[in-house]
Amino acid sequence: MIYASCPLRISLFGGSTDNPYFVEKYGYGSVISFTCDLKTYVTISQDKIGFNKEKHKYIINYSRREEVSKVEDIQNEVVRTVLDYFKMPPVQVTLTSDAYSQGSGLASSSSYTISLIKACCIFLNIPIKEHDVCKLAYKLERTYNPYCGYQDPYGCGIGGFKRIEFMGNNRVKYEYLPTDLFNHYDTHLVFTGVTRNSKKILKNITENLEKVKPVLDTVESAHESLLQKKYDTFLGFMEQAWIEKKQTSDSITENKKIRRIDEILNNNESVISHKLCGAGNGGFFLTFSKKKSLTIPYHSVKIYAVPEGVRGESI
Repeated sequence: MIYASCPLRISLFGGSTDNPYFVEKYGYGSVISFTCDLKTYVTISQDKIGFNKEKHKYIINYSRREEVSKVEDIQNEVVRTVLDYFKMPPVQVTLTSDAYSQGSGLASSSSYTISLIKACCIFLNIPIKEHDVCKLAYKLERTYNPYCGYQDPYGCGIGGFKRIEFMGNNRVKYEYLPTDLFNHYDTHLVFTGVTRNSKKILKNITENLEKVKPVLDTVESAHESLLQKKYDTFLGFMEQAWIEKKQTSDSITENKKIRRIDEILNNNESVISHKLCGAGNGGFFLTFSKKKSLTIPYHSVKIYAVPEGVRGESI
């Protein structure tokens, strides 16, 4: 059996500047993000002596189960695209996650893609570096989502708290950032109970790129304050960045429940800073609070920044 895992990413600053159309137009994008202790998991196995030895089926297990004879008949976009790219023989693929991931804003699609690429490479004995896994994941994701940004695969597959800069043509630069921030505050995810398809939101943002450009100035200011260890200032910029992001597209807070939770978190004294993860209009809110002080009327899960990215092995 082949096993692979990849963390989910939490984006703090610069969302939408990683949009390929933004990078193409302005020549540059930049984000600040971290990988958290929530992960996606993929296993690949072959039934060599039983039922599937004769049936030669692809068996895919996730929130549903698929049994098909041809790769092109697989309904799961991630699995179909990756297995087709590697020309994989009939196998059983199982996908699981530590978090409700569909439409969550935690880059689960990229995380699953990276986990599956890593698992396929181990299965086929193909050596591959982390950066190359991310590069391939971005290439494959764009075949079914032309609006997906650079930051999701690179933010998930390369672990740690980092600034990522995008110069186009898959030119990516990493700067690992000091993690002392997380020693001073607790970070939680608050599930909104709302899921969404990010393609509509990303398409809307792509059509209004001029509204995104001011976000880069906030990334620079936040980066400087972090290096100067002005953590309250850094979180103040995060709040500012969330306000700026909402101004780039009405669809980001289109859902009434999202607007209501946003208002409650904004007025809650225990919340120092908050933002909605990912493209918007669903998924999880991220909150920063003083240690052991968060009191909100919603279920929340404490998360931690982790240094590792994609991992895999034959077991």
